[in-house]
Amino acid sequence: MSGPVETRVVLFSFGFKYGTPVDVNVMLDVRFLPNPYWQDELRPKTGQDSDVADYVLDSDAGRALFDHLSPLLEYLVAQNIETGREVVRIGIGCTGGRHRSVAVTEKIGAQLAGSNVGVTLFHRDIDKDSTASK
Repeated sequence: MSGPVETRVVLFSFGFKYGTPVDVNVMLDVRFLPNPYWQDELRPKTGQDSDVADYVLDSDAGRALFDHLSPLLEYLVAQNIETGREVVRIGIGCTGGRHRSVAVTEKIGAQLAGSNVGVTLFHRDIDKDSTASK
């Protein structure tokens, strides 16, 4: 007899301009958040850089997003654990998959790290539109 199934969350960022992922349980479009691309000093960086993450997440829209999103994610993860789902795939998208979606994905990953699920995090398109070498 096997024990309870451990639920694992696969969390990833992506860019809509590179195609919408088809293998997700939850998809979030964060293109409404302030876009660091339009700030010359932030454009070559990614959402993993603290000044880019701050620009996105510390905005009014970024704070409001997490006021709503955090309880929703907690609920969704709990429901998936209860139903015995082994893997929950959550995709977070912005235009290019470099700034906003990366910052949001990193923050969600940090929040989920303290929960009772395993977390796999990656950034599908983070290097596809690098402006650092242009």
